[in-house]
Amino acid sequence: MTRTRVLLTGATGQDGSYLVEQLLAEGAEVHALVREGEAAASALPDGVHAHVGDLTRGQDLEQLIANVEPTEVYNLGGLSSVALSWAEPSLTAQVTGVAVGHLLKGALDLQERSGHSVRFVQASSAEVFGWADELPQTEGTPIRPVTPYGAAKAYAHHLVGVYRLRGLHATSCILYNHESPRRPEAFVTRKITAGVARIAVGRQTELSMGNLDARRDWGWAPDYVDAMVRAARHESPGDYVVATGVAHSVRDFVAAAFEAAGIEDWEPLVTLDPRFARPSDAPEQLGDASRARLELGWSPTVDFAEVVSRMVAHDMELVRAT
Repeated sequence: MTRTRVLLTGATGQDGSYLVEQLLAEGAEVHALVREGEAAASALPDGVHAHVGDLTRGQDLEQLIANVEPTEVYNLGGLSSVALSWAEPSLTAQVTGVAVGHLLKGALDLQERSGHSVRFVQASSAEVFGWADELPQTEGTPIRPVTPYGAAKAYAHHLVGVYRLRGLHATSCILYNHESPRRPEAFVTRKITAGVARIAVGRQTELSMGNLDARRDWGWAPDYVDAMVRAARHESPGDYVVATGVAHSVRDFVAAAFEAAGIEDWEPLVTLDPRFARPSDAPEQLGDASRARLELGWSPTVDFAEVVSRMVAHDMELVRAT
């Protein structure tokens, strides 16, 4: 059997790091695009072939695919912060949207030149749905983004469909919120668990938050990475919502974090700061992953409370070690 050769972007991020580990464990040859001078690149596991490049250099992306000749391409790269996308809309469009076109073109060119199938997986996002009128959202929910990040992801999502029509095994996994201890503190979930851990050991006095009422469908990041691999290996390409089907509020997340840290009377420890509120955020995101369950045999393995508990336990260890 021919060894799977994989090229992925975003290898040093939360999802990318879990994907690298899963692919190496199964014996795949793994190639990763890394930015020049990226500190996290030095932490890539042994056996990963690192290629210095940038998502803003489209022709280089196409050439990289031609040189590596992967059998699978996973695009997990791009600006992942909705808040940052408001400050950098053009850059967001370039690295989260336009770059995907170059990666898809490179994959199709390789397939046509080699005569061998190249499978492409795009890490799409629930942000493409914006303020969706229907709950839960499915693959058929209208795409109406309300942020620059969502718009860039929507453009990439549509491009995947365009190249699928050209004969490329191109799939979009519409990922809902998924967390782990590897999530940076710039994300509200890790801000919560790290802040709660510091409060629990007396290093911080309060947790400053924005909107506690927004509701999200939160899952465990390694589960969502597994869904992307399953999608790449499925006999036919398509779009797949990847979600738990259960929504919780930010308040629920905060409460679960304090509970995991052994703090019952948590509300006096939380303050609201309008600087952290984002009025454009959808009030609720909730996904229906029925298609992924039926066609990919995928289902989440870690529930909401356990996700939060694992993150808090990790952050408590970090705080106590410093």
